[in-house]
Amino acid sequence: MSTPNGTAMNGATSLVKSLEAAGVDVMFGIPGGAILPAYDPIFDSTIRHILVRHEQGAGHAATGYAQVTGRAGVCIATSGPGATNLVTPLADAAMDSVPLVAITGQVPSAAIGTDAFQEADIRGITMPFTKHNYLITNPDDIPRAIAEAFHIANTGRPGPVLVDIAKDALQRATTFNWPSTVSLAGYHPHLEPDSQSISDAAALIAQSHRPVFYVGGGVIKANASRELMQLAELLGAPVVTTLMALGSFPASHPLHMGMPGMHGTVSAVTALQKSDLLITLGARFDDRVTGKLSSFAVNAKVIHADIDPAEIGKNRFADVPIVGDLKATITALIPALRSALSKNQPDLSTWLRQVNHLKSTYPLGFDIPTDGTISPQYVIQQLGKISGLDSIFVAGVGQHQMWASQFIPYEKPRTWLNSGGLGTMGYSVPAAMGAKVGAPDTTVWSIDGDGCFQMTNQELVTCALNNIPIKVAIINNESLGMVRQWQTLFYEGRYSNTSLESKRIPDFPKLADAMGCVGLSCDRPEDVDSIIEKAMSINDQPVVVDFRVHRDAMVWPMVAAGTSNDEIMIAREMAPDWDSQEL
Repeated sequence: MSTPNGTAMNGATSLVKSLEAAGVDVMFGIPGGAILPAYDPIFDSTIRHILVRHEQGAGHAATGYAQVTGRAGVCIATSGPGATNLVTPLADAAMDSVPLVAITGQVPSAAIGTDAFQEADIRGITMPFTKHNYLITNPDDIPRAIAEAFHIANTGRPGPVLVDIAKDALQRATTFNWPSTVSLAGYHPHLEPDSQSISDAAALIAQSHRPVFYVGGGVIKANASRELMQLAELLGAPVVTTLMALGSFPASHPLHMGMPGMHGTVSAVTALQKSDLLITLGARFDDRVTGKLSSFAVNAKVIHADIDPAEIGKNRFADVPIVGDLKATITALIPALRSALSKNQPDLSTWLRQVNHLKSTYPLGFDIPTDGTISPQYVIQQLGKISGLDSIFVAGVGQHQMWASQFIPYEKPRTWLNSGGLGTMGYSVPAAMGAKVGAPDTTVWSIDGDGCFQMTNQELVTCALNNIPIKVAIINNESLGMVRQWQTLFYEGRYSNTSLESKRIPDFPKLADAMGCVGLSCDRPEDVDSIIEKAMSINDQPVVVDFRVHRDAMVWPMVAAGTSNDEIMIAREMAPDWDSQEL
């Protein structure tokens, strides 16, 4: 039941009533001195509060919830170290355009600037990577700030917003006044694309001979996967989906060439390089995709559609810039392109034959270890097959992240979660927790490395106590695997500080048992399927499986940092030059 405007209460109650009015159903947090007044009305609230074990876990859980549901995730922490522990999740959410609202307590307003106990200028600290942030010292401002925070987080390019509230503002008397509308001077996201830009884009597409759809995570954020399918099939051009866009276009579709970039498929990387037109939808020409920027797709013209005007032209000149919501943009582009193609239908058969030849000649694959140990790629491949395409997979950062992006075919949006832009180790377990809260009836697998897992595994206690039965697959190569790979390739095998000894200490199954989870282990390739099936059969507790895999498996293909995508390597060998192939 909504609270009538004009109701007398204190600032803390106003905060909780504001969160209820914003439609919040769950939040992740830890109480502490400065935020403590808010925890008294939380006790009576309809909002489910999940008590995490670390504020970083709260932030990543809110991110996982947001990525699965499309709604802003909420985390709450106290001042000082509580607030600074949210810095990494906030930066992570900013890089990956995730809607997030963080509520932090602050020392009393009279003490601000005095270096009071647990004081930190969290507003100043987070200003570079929040869409906006607030410091509230007047309790009358709380409802307006909360309403604006959710509006900003969810509209335009999604992102994190922080609301820092002084303790005395939570304690003082006020009246609750929830705004009926939110209108912010200077903040008016441009949703409808310019009609001339749409016409120009359609005309340019109809003139191209080697077009490629370069699809980024913005398509998922805009819920535009269905429209993307219609557009791609209308033109019949190849589609590549970035790390953040996996699932936006079905991996099984004949037009899908895979993921581009540093560890992308040969077909996707080469299609971009050799294209004459990049139809760029919600992607930002990230360095992990482009490689050496000056050598990226040098003969291609660019259509760049994005809701954030700051991204257009930032890294690559756009011949046709389109600012607007991607669902609206693609919806407008479909009839415009249909009209343009009726006048000039390019023959893409040679182009498709070329890229499909690469796709069939250089499929993703992996070697089976000769010493009887488990191939990590095989584990991840079997996870996808046995768990099924409706499951949600949440990766940490490193080799296992890349293998999870390569060897699980994502058919639907919001089934693949990872920390793409910031590359945050420790993301997976708490983000999987948030994802499971957001999609309680869906199987959620955290695919984690032994290094990542040891950063945030304490949130398994939160999962066990709160009936959040996620499943964790630890890809345990007893190393910081991606760093070890680079040391193998570029540092003459000098393995400085990358050995974790994780097959010896800790004992992951025992650790899982101690945290109220079911702990399993797997040492033999022939046991992989049965262990996954056993984990799948347990749905009333979190499950942790320690897959003890081959130590020196590598992620291929690979474009070394700072090099051209033309120098893509397949198992230490260069891919053949495009022009030398029999196509």
